Amino acid sequence: MNSSSFSKFLKIYGYDIVLGLIATFYVLAVPYTKVEESFNVQAMHDILYHRHHLDIYDHLEFPGVVPRTFIGALLVSVLASPIILVMSFLHLPKTHGLIAVRLALGCITLSTLRFFRAQVRYKFGSQVEAFFVILTAFQFHLLFYCTRPLPNILALGIVNLAYGFWLKGDFYAALNCLIFSAVVFRCDMVLLLCPLGLVLLLTKSISLWKALKCCIGMALLSVGLTVLVDSIMWKKLVWPEFEVLWFNSVLNRSSEWGTHSFHWYFTSALPRSLLAAYPLCFLGALLDRRVLPFVIPVFTFVLLYSKLPHKELRFIISSVPIFNLSAAVAASRIFMNRKKAFWKLLSIILIGFLLISLGCTAVTFMASYENYPSGYALKYLHQIGHLASNTEEQWVHIDPYSAMNGISRFCENDFPWRYSKEESIPLKEYQNRNFTYLINEHLLVEGYKCLFSVDGFSRVRPQLRFPPFLLIKEPKVYVHGNIKNEDLMNKNWPGC
Repeated sequence: MNSSSFSKFLKIYGYDIVLGLIATFYVLAVPYTKVEESFNVQAMHDILYHRHHLDIYDHLEFPGVVPRTFIGALLVSVLASPIILVMSFLHLPKTHGLIAVRLALGCITLSTLRFFRAQVRYKFGSQVEAFFVILTAFQFHLLFYCTRPLPNILALGIVNLAYGFWLKGDFYAALNCLIFSAVVFRCDMVLLLCPLGLVLLLTKSISLWKALKCCIGMALLSVGLTVLVDSIMWKKLVWPEFEVLWFNSVLNRSSEWGTHSFHWYFTSALPRSLLAAYPLCFLGALLDRRVLPFVIPVFTFVLLYSKLPHKELRFIISSVPIFNLSAAVAASRIFMNRKKAFWKLLSIILIGFLLISLGCTAVTFMASYENYPSGYALKYLHQIGHLASNTEEQWVHIDPYSAMNGISRFCENDFPWRYSKEESIPLKEYQNRNFTYLINEHLLVEGYKCLFSVDGFSRVRPQLRFPPFLLIKEPKVYVHGNIKNEDLMNKNWPGC
């Protein structure tokens, strides 16, 4: 490839490479997943490794509180299947498969973000696009989450398309994307669909009758697709997102997982996810009147979501691209006028904000790196836990806490390793079970010896020297061995 071709390649794909490399780094550094991702992770594992043998799929044994759709997991698994096939041929550990499916999901999410970026460049200019990429790269959550198999991230890919069509002026396509996203992946996307549809109606961008015909048709098609696919996979007639809607909104059961105050999204979640872009997004809406029609529906979406007591950052992550767009408009205006007196001060503040964002992203990454202790515990056990007798099964019991903090089916090895996730076993009952190892949150278990522990992130402590923050870790997961197993007791272990 000559220099001109390489330059053209970078011009076309340079931003994608930058964002893709950052997302890939996050995947390789923190490959494990948490409880929020468990359904889609286990579904991808079962689709890739168990294929048509539905009876042994994980979700039938551990269905979770509400059913989820298989459509996202099927799409990602199809994309990752050639890589998984090669890995199986080379007898690589299944943890490599976890990385593969996460990278496949990242490719989908960033591809849809590329479509949105292309419309940003067309409508606002290449400089705004450049600042959009800079702000996104300097933030942590969007690129860290974009590879994580959450329903919110599967919905984000469709929402990115909706944003792109919205900027492009293809309003009915934008509405259809949001309807599909709401019906199939996240019912709460209705909270974004309604303000957007209302703005489009008030600005006479769409007609009510045509919108109704178009949207009802897409809704029926989406319902038919999810009911067909998921009824087969769940072995019963089911529309997953309707059950989620009923559970969260009608029964209001989501509050059982914790609540936050009404302003939490605006005073905690958005500042942490947007960082420098948070103050800039308000400035952008003031500086360029073209931005305001895009910001208002998304701001309303977050405002409506704030009425639900159970709040998590991932619930509103689909708002980040639009807020980043508004912030990029402000940053571009500051950069263009940087030689003028007042704007020069703003440009210095902008650079300071970006450096602070980079520092916050580094601290958040280091905390996240230490936030999956049970995944590291199982990996270490696989490395040092082989016993002299390789013909006997080695049973590892994984308690609920460990299953929620880093362990999935992708982390399991073949014979002689066997795994149990049996729940509700009393602590004193373990001594009557013949497990070889336990991975759990308890330091002392009768009938078992603590072999080693794994530290996890606890809190951040500020300090008056460099670095200004200190990450505090403490033992989170303990690995125990059965004292009746002589081979196990004769090995040297790190201890607790």
